This record gives sequence, C-alpha cells and structure tokens, in this order.
Amino acid sequence: MRRLTQLGTALGLFAVAAMAFAGGPLEGVTEKQATNWHAIIMFCLFVCMTMGITYWASSRTKSTADFYTAGGGITGFQNGLAIAGDYMSAATLLGLTAMVYGQGYDGYIYMLAFFAGWPIILFLMAERLRNLGKFTFSDITAYRLDQGKVRTMAAISSLIVVCFYLIAQMVGAGQLIKLLFGLEYNVAIFAVGILMMVYVTFGGMVATTWVQIIKACMLLAGGTLVMFLAFSQFGFSFQTLLEKATAVHKLGPKLMYPGSLLADPVTAISLGLGLMFGTAGLPHILMRFFTVTDAKEARKSVLYASGFVAYFFNVIFLMGLCGILIVGQNPEFFEGGTVGGKLIGGGNMVAMHLAKAVGGDMLLGFLAAVAFATILAVVSGLALAGASAISHDLYARVIKKGQASEAAEIRVSKIATICLGFVAIILGILFEKQNIAFMVGLAFGVAAAANFPVLILSMYWKGLTTRGALVGGYGGLVSAVLFVVFSKSVWVDVLHNAAPLFPYTQPALFAMPIAFLLAYIFSKTDSSVRAGQEIEAFEDQYVRAQTGYGAASASNH
Repeated sequence: MRRLTQLGTALGLFAVAAMAFAGGPLEGVTEKQATNWHAIIMFCLFVCMTMGITYWASSRTKSTADFYTAGGGITGFQNGLAIAGDYMSAATLLGLTAMVYGQGYDGYIYMLAFFAGWPIILFLMAERLRNLGKFTFSDITAYRLDQGKVRTMAAISSLIVVCFYLIAQMVGAGQLIKLLFGLEYNVAIFAVGILMMVYVTFGGMVATTWVQIIKACMLLAGGTLVMFLAFSQFGFSFQTLLEKATAVHKLGPKLMYPGSLLADPVTAISLGLGLMFGTAGLPHILMRFFTVTDAKEARKSVLYASGFVAYFFNVIFLMGLCGILIVGQNPEFFEGGTVGGKLIGGGNMVAMHLAKAVGGDMLLGFLAAVAFATILAVVSGLALAGASAISHDLYARVIKKGQASEAAEIRVSKIATICLGFVAIILGILFEKQNIAFMVGLAFGVAAAANFPVLILSMYWKGLTTRGALVGGYGGLVSAVLFVVFSKSVWVDVLHNAAPLFPYTQPALFAMPIAFLLAYIFSKTDSSVRAGQEIEAFEDQYVRAQTGYGAASASNH
C-alpha cells in the first residue's frame, strides 16, 4: 500500500508537470513553439516508463547498500553501460555537438581530453576503489586517517563538485523542455527539478542504474540514426562534408585547425588537465565502482564504458559537422545567424534541430525523450552522490559516529536529495546562458583539484597523514572554486563585474599543484604519534587494495 501511495504521488506530480507543459507558454513568452505532439507523446511515455522502473526499484531497495550501490549485484557489462550513460550526459549530446558546430576541430579535442581520463581509472584506480570502498570515495580517503575530519572534507568537496555538474544538466533540461513545449525557461527548470526529485527519492541506485542502461542503449541507437541520416546527405564522404562545411563556416579552412576555441595555451593545458584527472575525481562516477561484485568486474566496467564512450564521441563529432550545413543553413533551424553569408555562433540545441531536419518530428521526439531521460538519470546519479556524502559520510559517520540506523540514514539521504533538487533549480536559472559543455569542464576542473589529489595519494603514498590530507584537500578545493568564481565565466558573465580577477577560465593547472604540494608538505612535517600510526597502517590498506582482504585475512589465504 505504501508503494502504491508513493507511485500515485509521483505520477500525480508528473501529471501536474505534463498539464503545465501541454498548456503552452505562459504570459511574457515572446515566441510560441509549434506543438510537437510526437515529441510530447514520446516524452510522456518515456517518463512513465522511468516511473515504472522507479516503482519496481523501490520494492528492491531494502537497505543502505541497495539505496547507494544496488546491493553490489551489477555485472561489469551492465555497469559499463551505466557508467557510459553517466558520461554521455546532456553536455555530451547537446553541448559537445554545439561545440563542434561552432568551433569545429577544437570540439573534438575537447572530447579527447574527456576520454583521456579513462586509462587513469582503469589502470590506477578501478581495482583499488572496489576493494577499499563501500559506498563513497570517502571510505577510501578515510581508510587509515581520521574518519570524522577526512570524511567531512571529502563530503564538502563532493557536494561542491556535484553542484557544478548539476548546473550543466539543469540548463540542458530547461532548454530542452523550452524547445519542445514552448515554456518559459524558468518554469521548465522548476518542472524538471520537481520531477527529478520525485524520481530520485523513490528509486535509489537500482532505478538509477537500470534507467542509465536503457537510456545508454537508446542514446547510442538514436545518435547513430541521426548521424547516419545526416551523413548520408553527403554520400558518406568525410571529405565532401568537410569541404562544404568549411565553405560556409565563419572559421573557413581553420574549422579543422586547433586553437579556435582556446587560443591561450595556458587555458588549453589547464582544461586538458581538468578533463583528464577530473574524471577520476567525480563522485557519481567513483560511486559506480561499488555497485559491482568484485575488482575484476570493476575493471571490465571501465573497459566496456571506454568503448561505448569512444564510439559515441565520434558520432557526436559527425553530427556537429553535419549540423553546420543542415541546421546552420536552414532558416527554420539556424542558431546564431550569419554575417556576410558565413555561419556564426551555435546554441545548445543543434542536435535536436538536426534530428528534426533529417527525421522529422518523430525522430526529434525520440531523441528529445532520450535526452531528457539522460538528464534525469545523470542528475539522479549526482543527487545520490551528493546525498550519500551528507547521509553516509556526515550524518552516519561523523555526527552519529557509526551508530545511525539504516532507516534513519536512508531518510536523511532522501531529505538531502530534495534539498539538492532545489539547489539545482536555482543554479540552473542563474547559469541559463552558459554552454553546458563548458560548465561540465569547470566541474571536472574542481574535481581534479579537490578530489583526485587526496584520493590518489591515499591509495599510493604511505606518507599521507590526516593533516596533509585535510590541508591538501581544502587547499585544492578552495583555490579551484576561487579561481572559477574570479574568472570571466562567473565574475563577469554571471556577477556582471567589469573585469575578471583571475585571467584564465579553467582552474586545474593552478589548483592541482596547490593540492599536491600542500598535502606533501603538511604530511612530511607532521611528526605526531597519530601520523606515525597512520603511516604504519598503510601496509594493511595496501594488502586490502591488492587483494580485497585485510592484512590478517590475507595471511590466511
């Protein structure tokens, strides 16, 4: 009966949102989108299906392990698809397509930097993550250090990274709903946020994982179909496509030259470092390694995910190039306009316009429904990562000292999810005009400076102490956030100041060394008795990281 009540509540809220959508734009909207009933019906069917999965998942979520990590029963292939689903987010489909559309080859370099993070996770981290952790990456950083202090630092860091990443997802969702239903952007953001809160609160990791798996398959199929139909218009000739695209684009022959997006080499290097190492510091990606049965399946997860992501990035690149000609030269679709016959600009909805141009309303409806499911699934993973930081790390381990009941921990997690939902709504409204791939780049930069240094040092350096981890972690986090806030992207574009205080837009090149250096210095100068005990305890952590067993257990095997 309780589950039926929950499902009724969820569907009721969805019905309210759907009625608001169907009602068209509110007063004050200057342009009305034509009603696309194909898109609306597919959209509603897909959301109803995800609600069904959520209801099914609620019956299987009995414990904190079920809620956070799906009970550790996901296979390597399934988890690989789910990780790929997390990575193939709104920024991938919408933002990166728009980046290729506007900047050409630099958009592909951007993708390669994203992809470069996978070998780091595969060879350096996957096995140890699975053997050392239980629910969050804080389990690893605090393994032999002061539980309360280190978990608090890791939780704060995770929440800030989650908030940065949520911005991109909410902006993508708001613009998508605005395109489909003609709603005012702010209203669309609120509707998406409420639906997301209902979806996440009842589903847990079981629902999140299976929606990610289904969504990843549909996104791969939908993106491939759009690319195939668009590429066919150029005889499947890459040379023909490039010749025609460079003829109409504002960059001309430089469309396929590097440097048009980030002419400043310092910013380019900083962005590359952030995208490479940020992958290994994203809480919702790291959390995925605790859903599989053992370290072998964790390695398989990364291998499968790498293949799916690499394939999809190439699909995205071709979609962006085809969009230059099919979307940019069509008065019905073009974004940014033209100057002297040359294409300029590029918004976040190029992929959607391309789908409509090559496949009509039916394909647009399908891709839009999948894109929205992408956002819901990624946001749910982010919300779970943020909520687990609050409930598992702060509430259960720091405040309650490990004495909290599972029911209380799950209750706190659901409350935290709702709070994060409202934070996501506010951030989505504030950052409406930002390119969502760029915003994800900032999230990666903060993760690279705040989470990755302490995590990798705790795994591989026996000299790390609590004092070093705290100073390094907080130093990397604070410096990365301040660099972002003082950069043009926030200080000028959002806060409307005259000039930025920090000349670069990406923090990783500067904040990462600060984190590593502070962690090293304050660990080496820590001569306390506790520091000595923490260094000695590394041996037990090392054995467990290699085998999955503690030192005592390993000696018996």
